[in-house]
Amino acid sequence: MVFRLRDVSFKHVVVGLVSLAGALLAIGLITRKDVAEKPYLRIAGAGFIFNYRVADAYYGFTALVQKPVKTYSMIEARFEDPAGGPPHRVTQKLTPRASRYGLRSPPLRGIEAERPYHVSVRLIQNGDGAILFEDEFTVTSQISDRIVPPQPLTIGPGYRRNPNLPNGWTAPASDRGLDHPG
Repeated sequence: MVFRLRDVSFKHVVVGLVSLAGALLAIGLITRKDVAEKPYLRIAGAGFIFNYRVADAYYGFTALVQKPVKTYSMIEARFEDPAGGPPHRVTQKLTPRASRYGLRSPPLRGIEAERPYHVSVRLIQNGDGAILFEDEFTVTSQISDRIVPPQPLTIGPGYRRNPNLPNGWTAPASDRGLDHPG
């Protein structure tokens, strides 16, 4: 049988498009995940950041909002203090313009390699203060904060060497990977 374009009527085109739309709708319904089954937040990643240039070390995480939440609801995180003090409380208000939020601890000292540090996260609804989400996890650093200098290495916008930094300061050899047999 030979296909001829003039044999295709408007009715054939409509039936074909409706069939295609129905098949796509059925596939969508079968693969759809119910929003009610999702948690309000998903922790997308966490880790430590060491910025030796500004003598800073902290840890944090990224949270993704997966369900609609009232505007100005709040993500609250409590980060364990490696120096042994009370946990650091950090909050972030949710806005309609974002679905990804990064929370981080204040600058820290006393971070030890291979030691897990505890983080607790809560999503608090604006208005009534209802807890919509709670989670706890740990974050572990592969290195200690001994690689961070006691003061910033550079100062100012021109990256001028910090004159207050001890001459010849270097990170301990064990933290630079020099004590490992190669």
